Amino acid sequence: MASRGRLHPMLTPVRIGAVTVDPPVFLAPMAGYTDTAMRTLCREFGCGAVLTEVTNAAGLVHNTFLTWHLLDSAESERPVGAHIYGSDTDVVARAAELIHKTGRFDFIDLNCGCPVRKIMAKGSGAALINEPRKIQKLLRTIADAVPMPVTVKTRIGKKYGDGRFAEVLAAAEAGGASVIFLHARYAANQHRGEADWAMLADAVKRCRIPVIGNGGIKTAEDVFRMIRETGVQGVMIGRAAVGNPWIFEQVRSINAGGKPALHSLDTHRRVMAEHLQRLHDLKRREPKRKQRDPIGIEQATVLHFRSHLYRYLAGFRHWVELRRELNNLHTIEELLSLVDRVFERQPGPDAPPTGGLVPVVNLV
Repeated sequence: MASRGRLHPMLTPVRIGAVTVDPPVFLAPMAGYTDTAMRTLCREFGCGAVLTEVTNAAGLVHNTFLTWHLLDSAESERPVGAHIYGSDTDVVARAAELIHKTGRFDFIDLNCGCPVRKIMAKGSGAALINEPRKIQKLLRTIADAVPMPVTVKTRIGKKYGDGRFAEVLAAAEAGGASVIFLHARYAANQHRGEADWAMLADAVKRCRIPVIGNGGIKTAEDVFRMIRETGVQGVMIGRAAVGNPWIFEQVRSINAGGKPALHSLDTHRRVMAEHLQRLHDLKRREPKRKQRDPIGIEQATVLHFRSHLYRYLAGFRHWVELRRELNNLHTIEELLSLVDRVFERQPGPDAPPTGGLVPVVNLV
C-alpha cells in the first residue's frame, strides 16, 4: 500500500540468499542484449541487480568458448545472476559448479520460460512448465551442488488453459528457489498482447518466497503500478530498458518522492558512445576475434549495436528517414556521426544542437 502523503508504494529491498537487492528492480535476461556492456550501464543508472543472457548449461560443461563468453562479466555489475537453461540434472549441476568456481556471480537463475523453439525442443525453457516435478528436481540439484542461492524465471503457463500454474509455483518453492521471476504472459504468446497482472497477484497469494513481476513494464511509473496492483515484491524490466538505462534512474527518483527526470541530448549521446565503447571492448575479448584486425571488430560492434540504436533513437524526429543509412556504416565514428545528424534536427530552445532536454519516458 502507498504510504501517507505518497502517490506510490515504497520499494522494499529483496533478499536472495545473503544478497540484498535494493531497489528490487532487476534487468531481465535478453539474448543479444544483456551482455556486460548493457548490464554495467544499467547498474550505474540504479538497477538493483542484473542477469546474464540466456546461457546453455551444456555449453558451459563442454567448455565452449562462445558459451562462456556470454558469462563475461565485471565486478561493477554485481549483484549479478548467471542465467542458464538445461533439462539434464547432471549437466545443470556441473554447470552450476563451474559457475560457482568463477567467483563472479551472486546467484544462479534457471530458465523455465524461454519460448524459443530450439530451446524448447531440447526440453528446456518453457517446455519445463508442463513438468513441474522436473523443475523441482533441477532446482534442488543446483541448490545441492553449490553454496549459492538459486532462482527461477518462468511464465504463467505454456499456453492458456494448461492448468499447471499452481504446480509450477509449488515446485519452485519445493526445489529451493529463493525468488521466482514470473513473466505475466503465456509462452505461446511470447511478448505479444497485454501482460496478465492478475496472475501475478494470484502468485503472490500462493507463494511464501518473493515474486518478482515481469511483463508489461513500459515506463518507470509502471513499476510502481505493478507493485500496487499485484503486491509483487519486485519488478523485472526487459525491453523497456533497451536504449533506455535511464528508466532505472527514474525508478529511484520516484521512489525518493521525486518525478521522472529529463536529461540532455549531450547526456544521451555520451551514454550511447559509452555503451558503444564497452561493447567494442567486449568484442575484442570475444573468442575467434582475437586474430582479427581492429576494423573487423569495429564492424561487428556497429552491427551488434543496431538493435540498441533503434531504441536509443526511438521517438526522435527525422530518425526514420536517416536510419536507412545504417547499412553503409562500418565504424563507430560513422555511427556517432549519424547520431549527431539526428540530434541536430531536433527542435529545442536557444542552445547548441545537442543542448535540448530528452523526455526519457517517451523513449521506451
